[in-house]
Amino acid sequence: MSDNRYRVCVVGLGSMGMGAARSCISAGLTTYGVDLNSAACDALREAGAEAAGPDASAFAGQLDAVLLLVVNAAQCRAVLFGQDGLAPKLRPGTAVMVSATISAADTRAMAAELEPMGLLMLDAPVSGGAAKAALGEMTVMAAGSRAAFDRLRPVLDAIAGRVYEIGAEIGLGATVKIIHQLLAGVHIAAGAEAMALAARAGIPLDTMYEVVTNAAGNSWMFENRMKHVVEGDYTPHSAVDIFVKDLRLVTETALSLNFPLPLASTAYAMFANASNAGFGREDDSAVIKTFAGIELPGQKRS
Repeated sequence: MSDNRYRVCVVGLGSMGMGAARSCISAGLTTYGVDLNSAACDALREAGAEAAGPDASAFAGQLDAVLLLVVNAAQCRAVLFGQDGLAPKLRPGTAVMVSATISAADTRAMAAELEPMGLLMLDAPVSGGAAKAALGEMTVMAAGSRAAFDRLRPVLDAIAGRVYEIGAEIGLGATVKIIHQLLAGVHIAAGAEAMALAARAGIPLDTMYEVVTNAAGNSWMFENRMKHVVEGDYTPHSAVDIFVKDLRLVTETALSLNFPLPLASTAYAMFANASNAGFGREDDSAVIKTFAGIELPGQKRS
């Protein structure tokens, strides 16, 4: 490198990745973006990115860090180790921050492949949604070596309101995120069930929403997601299929520990049913659409 600028590439410019990339730009980091969506790449360049496009070949060797905010383990592996993969193009000492929600086993497997290349890995799932990502205030639950934390400190400072250092063992961050997703998925499913019952009972959903969000039954997920139901807007910020994937990880984790999860198992079945009914690409609040015999805002009674 010819200067001392810190260079980071954000791979995956969806709602969370775009917010994280913009936060890196705002923090003064030289920021690159990778996504197959050309409109997202154009938007990031307009926001001040050094470059953005469908691959990182032109600048991979200059990077200090890579932040993966893709959907699943398969996408992580494709980015790093697939045809024209990024990992072999990175300089030794570059840090790879894996922030997708994936299994602990997958994080350990990726770390084992990156280590012989001289690459550092941080197992660092994130939470907070698009709004927190845009503000640089995501919650990061991370595990990895001290060297990985130190190398990624500029990125963590840029994108996170809170960073929880879970431990040195890769996989601990992934496990904490999976447990978190148990709660998130159950809260959305329970919120949908409550609002469906209100609809069946003839309670105006905007009234029910106001009552709950100002009373003890509220949760962050209820307040955020059930607003979409009240507005009849299922534009996907986090899709039903995301929670099919995440709650599958929850149930598989529990099975590996021979541990019963009755609520999470029911929530998984609800999301899987919603996906099977054709709502998989809609906002995850669309899990409410599987309840028959109710009329929802913007939807005719079924």
